[in-house]
Amino acid sequence: MSGQTLTDRIAAAQYTLTGSEVCRAVCKATTHEQTGPKKKHLEYLIQATQETTVNVPQMADTLMERAGNASWVVVFKALITTHHIMVNGNERFLQFLASRNTLFNLSNFLDKTGSHGYDMSTFIRRYSRYLNEKAFAYRQMSFDFGRVKKGADGVMRTMTVEKLLKGMPTLQSQIDALLDFEIHPQDLNNGVINACFLLLFKDLIKLYACYNDGIINLLEKFFQMKRSQCKDGLEIYKRFLTRMTRVSEFFKIAEQVGIDKNDIPELTQAPESLLESLETHLNTLEGKKPEDK
Repeated sequence: MSGQTLTDRIAAAQYTLTGSEVCRAVCKATTHEQTGPKKKHLEYLIQATQETTVNVPQMADTLMERAGNASWVVVFKALITTHHIMVNGNERFLQFLASRNTLFNLSNFLDKTGSHGYDMSTFIRRYSRYLNEKAFAYRQMSFDFGRVKKGADGVMRTMTVEKLLKGMPTLQSQIDALLDFEIHPQDLNNGVINACFLLLFKDLIKLYACYNDGIINLLEKFFQMKRSQCKDGLEIYKRFLTRMTRVSEFFKIAEQVGIDKNDIPELTQAPESLLESLETHLNTLEGKKPEDK
């Protein structure tokens, strides 16, 4: 399917008549063409979020309206465009999405126009859940895990124990929602889903860096924590170990579909003795003898 449909042209023309350039750009980014949203339209929308005169709620509402379309192509592109702006636009766009009670309600979306529509509908349902979780995480934390400073003096490494024990499950939920996309190389067979996968891959790199920072902070503080905190901390660490396998699998798919190996982080497995040390410490705090474990 190449070129814009008549419906696409009419939709864009309607917004031209009402004088809304932003809404017109949203329509142009979410046409029926089976390619990712065009770079020029995404850049226009990202720049628009920096302008104080631009109506961000109207931009978001137009994207939601496009996500209500019957075509999997239009809906998928509406989600991709929203994701792009969440990541690269002014933070007030993400703040607005996080303030809404509901974001994308696509859990029952199904395009029955062909086998391709059926296949892509599955990924649309999963992708919309991830974007909802991304907005929810912002609401919970008042910051975006993807945007915060990483490393030794980064947000997750310098967090207090209380904030860390609250923030890590939120981060884990966002990572879970991303990994639940469950893509395989053969599924990446058109420009739309490929554009989505690249955004998810870039998000996962940032989320993993935050996750790693949080775990380092947790381990550094573990032996000074109260018993109840150690219990929560140990559960967080155990969940981290199981998620590392799934993160590694996602990165392997990225490599198989041609993403440069240098852009993919190397995951190092923690020694089993570390988990044993944490469990032994918690058992000591709970008054259990080693043989009771």
